[in-house]
Amino acid sequence: MPGSDSLYEILDDRFRPCTNGDSRLEVLYDDCRWAEGPVYLPAWRQLIWSDIPNDRLLRWDETTGTVGVFRTPAGNINGNTVDGRGRLLSCEQGNRRVTRTEPDGTMTVLAERYQGKRLNSPNDSVVRSDGTIWFSDPDFGILSDYEGHRAESEIGACHVYRIDPATGDVSLAADGLDGPNGVILSPDEQRLYVSDSRAARIHEYDIHADGTLSGGKVFAEAREGVHFDNIRFDDEGRLWAAALADGIHCYAPDGTLIGRIRVPEPVANVTFGGPKGNRMFIAATTSLYSLVMSVTGCVRGA
Repeated sequence: MPGSDSLYEILDDRFRPCTNGDSRLEVLYDDCRWAEGPVYLPAWRQLIWSDIPNDRLLRWDETTGTVGVFRTPAGNINGNTVDGRGRLLSCEQGNRRVTRTEPDGTMTVLAERYQGKRLNSPNDSVVRSDGTIWFSDPDFGILSDYEGHRAESEIGACHVYRIDPATGDVSLAADGLDGPNGVILSPDEQRLYVSDSRAARIHEYDIHADGTLSGGKVFAEAREGVHFDNIRFDDEGRLWAAALADGIHCYAPDGTLIGRIRVPEPVANVTFGGPKGNRMFIAATTSLYSLVMSVTGCVRGA
């Protein structure tokens, strides 16, 4: 039974069903500078992820276990996701834009300005089934040359934006955040969740019929010294959060922290994938880990 010295830390009995998978992490790759943005591509049984300071996207092949470079230079890409047509969407911190990779390999710029001003450094994005895109735009990539290019913010604040699926217009979706980071939709697509790394909180917003947001109540707060990065849902409505130096947190639908997965390096991002959707991929500092679990990721949380 998982206990206090195991991979899993049980804080609430509701976490126990989540602990019946692998009892150890598998290291898939360990030569990154700062790993982020894992996304699983089911058609190819491959995982794409970012190595931001090395300015490259890497690709792990599930059938062979081999790792290669998918793209370099890559614009210091942070978060990656896929849309309903399986196209790769990337938040390019260095190029300060959100792009889509088309089936023929060409790139389409989806967002690079708001009200005529350059974005700060897009971090993470999510796509609703109707094609609406939300993305976070903190200033992390313009603070230094390590993960982007040092620059002054033209906007002067860190926001979450919405890209209209019909017009491509970029509009403000959520403000008042210190460092918006991970974004994800609830399984029913009725709510948007945003992690604010600097405030160590996860916010929950209601989505209206026209795509605008309201609310923004605090869904979860991290303990002192812990900061949230990206977030994902499983198919039973539990929210999994990369908590940097504190492993991976699991929250029940009511916002209760019910358990934790211990990881030997600070965790930046997690995602679900594999043929059954029950393999968690973990981007943690220098390494890409995986864990075959007894829970299945939500398709909406790809």
